[in-house]
Amino acid sequence: MEKDWEALSSDERSEEMFEQWMTPKDVAFENQEAKEAYEKRAKRIKDTIRLKVPDRVPFWFMCADFFPCKHVGITFEKAMYDPEACSEANRKTFLDFEPDMFFSPFEALHISGQAYEALGTKNMKWPGHGVPVDASFQYVEDEYMKTDEYNAFINDMGDYIIRTYLPRIFKTLEPFAKLPPIGSLGLALPGISSIFTQPELQSAFMSLQKAGVESMKWKTAEEAFIKDMNGKGFPILIGGATLSPFDLISDFFRGMRGAMLDMFREEEKLLAATEKVYPMLAASAIAMAKMSGNPGVFIPLHKGADGFMNAQQFEKFYWPGLKKLILALIEEGLIPMPFFEGAYTSRLEYLAELPKGKVLGIFDNTDIYKAKEILGDRMCITGLMPVSLLQVGTPEEIKDYSKELIDVVGKDGGFIMAPKASISDAEPELVKVWAECTREYGVYK
Repeated sequence: MEKDWEALSSDERSEEMFEQWMTPKDVAFENQEAKEAYEKRAKRIKDTIRLKVPDRVPFWFMCADFFPCKHVGITFEKAMYDPEACSEANRKTFLDFEPDMFFSPFEALHISGQAYEALGTKNMKWPGHGVPVDASFQYVEDEYMKTDEYNAFINDMGDYIIRTYLPRIFKTLEPFAKLPPIGSLGLALPGISSIFTQPELQSAFMSLQKAGVESMKWKTAEEAFIKDMNGKGFPILIGGATLSPFDLISDFFRGMRGAMLDMFREEEKLLAATEKVYPMLAASAIAMAKMSGNPGVFIPLHKGADGFMNAQQFEKFYWPGLKKLILALIEEGLIPMPFFEGAYTSRLEYLAELPKGKVLGIFDNTDIYKAKEILGDRMCITGLMPVSLLQVGTPEEIKDYSKELIDVVGKDGGFIMAPKASISDAEPELVKVWAECTREYGVYK
């Protein structure tokens, strides 16, 4: 008998989501050994997130990005255009390094190169297209929404995105700028349907269809890969992803420069815009996670770090929306996984306001001693391993730093070993040293 979700408390929902993830019903395990490995890894991760002491410190790559390409010897461009090559590179990488959980490589690479091409994407450079074939993709940030367009965005976000925003970032969708107001289409469609016979609009819709076909190939390959790796004993702990309200406005619409100026010049409109996008961000993340049966929700954070804004600005523009989002996910039984990019040392007291044992915080350049001191009994911590060490460090340096992380942050549990950021440029031999050191030294007595 299915449980009444609405009648469950947030704690009960959390246990229900964890149970679904820990004992998946649609996974065909290769053998009993793989099933036991999955269960052991899943329990280790759950215990750590819940701030219990596991058998040992868990290890994962977080977002491996293009590291598997380097490991098996294919170009980054190849992985973005050949889903089978992407799957095989990641399959070999996971089997060779044996992380306790993984981030979908297809999610990490966003969408296929063919889909980017089909849309004539202007706000992204990807391997072989704007950057070298062995360079990671680069987002092209700009003021894609102008200052005087806030009202249009706030009053009808859907119309603004379709008729103004999309034509600016996708070459093939420029004809959408000529569409009549989207809100009027329902009543006026019989009279204006002839507009869709225009060749340029038909071409735009065809480009969307082509991108959709390519994206479906990508999604199909992703689902097959996840089931395959689950069957081999590796759990995935990300069922959805979202952004903080401020980051969505800054990253995709106003750009960093525009958003920073708006904190002084367009304060009320900026706040209204972040309020406008919040319901969409929360609802989509919750829907994705529930659909996947996986409680983890990844939240990359970009503009709230130390140095991007002062404490007063953080309190006013960034933290309220982020906190509200995290609490909404927790209420639905999910595990928010905010990636605190940059340094969050001065923000740690805010993070301590979050419910105990409900969040997996991914940290970059935050002071490890302060993080453990303030959050050690509140939040599971992951990350903190310098990627530079995995590129040019010596095996001894990597072992020493790994042990320091385990001794300091891993004391009494609540720590998952991971890199500070993408390991695309890491040396496989050094990553092997790091993984083995974690498994050997990270055992709890």
